[in-house]
Amino acid sequence: MNIVLNGEPKDFETTLSLQQLLDQLQIPAGRVACEVNLKIIKRALYPGTLLKEGDTVEIIQAIGGG
Repeated sequence: MNIVLNGEPKDFETTLSLQQLLDQLQIPAGRVACEVNLKIIKRALYPGTLLKEGDTVEIIQAIGGG
């Protein structure tokens, strides 16, 4: 499956949910916001949001500072 992840083409061997993608990338879901095809996905829906061939995914990580 090919997707565009944060502007870069990425290839995965199998279909993934948004949660599985985060797990593979070792990104904790609690610290990010995710957008699939320009639609923000609620964190509770990550496990049930299946990515499809050609999807565009943006993962935005919150960074604190002062």
